[in-house]
Amino acid sequence: MNVSAHAEGAVTSRVMRRLLPFLLLMYVLAFLDRANIGFAQKALQQDTGLTNAAFAFGAGVFFVGYAIFEVPSNLLLHRVGAKLWMCRIMVTWGLVSAGMAFAHSATTFYTLRFLLGVAEAGFFPGIVYYLTRWFPQSSRARALGVFYFGAPLAFIFGAPLSGLLLDLHGALGLKGWQWLFLVEGLLASIVGVWAFWYLDDEPAKARWLTPSQRARLVARLDDDARAASAHGPRSVLAALFDARVLVLCCVYFLIQAAVYGVVFYLPQQVAALLGTKVGLRVGLVTALPWVAAVLVTWIVPRYADHTGKHRVCAVALLVMSGVAIAVSGLASMPIVSLIALCCAASGFIAAQPLFWTFPTRYLTGAAAAAGIALINSLGGLGGFFAPMARTAAEAALHSSSAGLMVLAGASVLAALVIVLLVRPHASQPIADGKAVEAS
Repeated sequence: MNVSAHAEGAVTSRVMRRLLPFLLLMYVLAFLDRANIGFAQKALQQDTGLTNAAFAFGAGVFFVGYAIFEVPSNLLLHRVGAKLWMCRIMVTWGLVSAGMAFAHSATTFYTLRFLLGVAEAGFFPGIVYYLTRWFPQSSRARALGVFYFGAPLAFIFGAPLSGLLLDLHGALGLKGWQWLFLVEGLLASIVGVWAFWYLDDEPAKARWLTPSQRARLVARLDDDARAASAHGPRSVLAALFDARVLVLCCVYFLIQAAVYGVVFYLPQQVAALLGTKVGLRVGLVTALPWVAAVLVTWIVPRYADHTGKHRVCAVALLVMSGVAIAVSGLASMPIVSLIALCCAASGFIAAQPLFWTFPTRYLTGAAAAAGIALINSLGGLGGFFAPMARTAAEAALHSSSAGLMVLAGASVLAALVIVLLVRPHASQPIADGKAVEAS
């Protein structure tokens, strides 16, 4: 490794240590607040009389509000800066999530889930866009991989926390599911206020970097931006109608369908395997698939950055996830189902940071803010359709595993679309300074 590459690596490592732990905390809270209804499901339904179909609609309607306001939110982040806009997003979504403690009817449940999507709109694509402002292409998959720890960590630590909060049933006259929403929602608002004081909008404003480090990082990011603009859309409108962006919307839709079709029902699936109700024990066991996902998400994006095989690795992970989802529903032995769930979670979590290297290779500036937001918003609608598709398949075929087969098919189909329609781009630099053909 030459002196220049060593210096760039040192700057990247410093940025990772400064930004990624905090961004990871933000994502843990975001993922927990959108998925904690999986823990609250049975208690919430018993207290409110929600049917399975009503619960599925409420779980998914979050993504409708999220999709509608995704692109405008990300364009506002591009205009006003990450620290202000991320503060706004987290504070409002935390308050709405806490308000779920008062969802005593189907209408209130639907309304609050929709508003939660509106409040959180722009968070995830905003972070992806924000990372492109701090990490060169050569280290972007690693940075995104660490950020994606947020989803599994939300369950590793959040699953036992959610189970514990449910066990507070009756404390101070509140139901367990009310404690769940209040505590986890208010935590997000507190961290949102902290974000305003902690984040910097761009490297040029980072006082914690030396002048030479700022100059080196800005120069490398500018080089990446010039390379991206040479073969990507340059305007917001062009990005929104770019054929490659629309194909990636389809891929992400299928991935998110698999993710949320599993996530929203995972606590109940584990409870059925253990033959018990959702509580601390189920919360601890539910954390196991996410421990496996952290390990795989740590290893694979680093391998992909080193070899340039982002596309090959993403396809392999999605196929593994699809097969494992199917096995989890068909296996007769609980231990086999649990191992399959570990493989499924590892596959669809680790594939996503690799996926996001596809659009960020050729999107930059406002076009990146718009294109990334569009992919996340339209793709995220998979989370709206997945619970209803799973419930409909199970009801139509009178089988608890039928819905899982649908989700398995979505994951495998995502891999197939990548193979057929997501083409590798021109040579890209990797961490050791060599150039390889993107795979």
